[in-house]
Amino acid sequence: MSNATAPKTVLIAPDKFKGSLTAGEVGDALATGLRSAGAVRCELLPLADGGDGSVDAAVASGFARHAVVVPGPTGQPVQASIAFDGVTAVVEVANTCGLGLLPDGRLLPLDASSRGFGEAVLFALSLRPARIVLALGGSASTDGGMGMLTALGFRFLDASGGSLDGNGRNLGLVHSVVGALLTGLIGVDLIVASDVHNPLCGPHGAPAVFGPQKGASLADVAALDAGLTHFVSVLASAGFADAASVAGHPGAGSAGGIGFACMLLGASQVSGADYFLDLLDFDTRKEGCDLVVTGEGSIDEQTLSGKLPAAVARRSGARPIIAVAGRSLLPRERWAEMSISRVYALADYTDRDSSKDPGLSAELLRRIGREIGEALL
Repeated sequence: MSNATAPKTVLIAPDKFKGSLTAGEVGDALATGLRSAGAVRCELLPLADGGDGSVDAAVASGFARHAVVVPGPTGQPVQASIAFDGVTAVVEVANTCGLGLLPDGRLLPLDASSRGFGEAVLFALSLRPARIVLALGGSASTDGGMGMLTALGFRFLDASGGSLDGNGRNLGLVHSVVGALLTGLIGVDLIVASDVHNPLCGPHGAPAVFGPQKGASLADVAALDAGLTHFVSVLASAGFADAASVAGHPGAGSAGGIGFACMLLGASQVSGADYFLDLLDFDTRKEGCDLVVTGEGSIDEQTLSGKLPAAVARRSGARPIIAVAGRSLLPRERWAEMSISRVYALADYTDRDSSKDPGLSAELLRRIGREIGEALL
């Protein structure tokens, strides 16, 4: 067979379409469309950037899924899961105490807790990993990781010595801290996978920037910021001498301050997008491909600042890159800033809101996949 008629190989490496399709479902729909166009061979690599879908992406790449029941953001039991390959465990906020797990979708900015995430980390430790990747996107809480820390061996007491639940409402009531880090965490490499660069407190901190997305009013934002400032001070007095400097570190404000608590425990922070590209062996998988197709729910200014499609494009070398999105807010003249040759947006194919209709999203992705395939051949 001549090169002119040899099958083209396409690497499909998308993030999820939030609220609509998982990264795996996006990839499957695009691949169906591409294959229907003719001689196209598809390699699927569902991706994540440390947000929701991180465990699913790891499982799709060969990690084993382990189910665990943990308290959700308001304490109700939720069926969560972690991914483990014998060395590295991936634990995510989104499937343990994320916004999507709030009962009836009711936002509870002061009462949501990160305890479930801590219990999932505790479960991961029972598998004896060498490394735990802490995927911090999608949190419902702004508790500075107080809930997570209660699951990992610490107790937070009020002025009368009573134990406090870990949530944003109780941050300002913490008078003292007792307990110590679980011995099982000693020697385990903790890695925070996040592309959030906000500090814990202040005008660019977790409450001010992300609190409103979680339902926080202006008064709630002020209360949470004051509570976190107080929480840092108590931790410093309790023996965490570097608490204040850690609170000011870029990324401490990720996941409502869970990033702060993780760093306080010695976790290192890495770019979520790049870390997952390494973890899922993107650089090897891209070799031999004629085209890379990536995507996410929205292509916009945030994408340019290092979200997954931009990271995929940056690491794809000279091969052409196409992005697919639910919507694109970037004008065509800016696509080149990410080395992307074309952006296909589902919103250009329908007047309906595909973000709330998984069936429609998949149908449009199959159509777009076919168009990409026909243009490729």
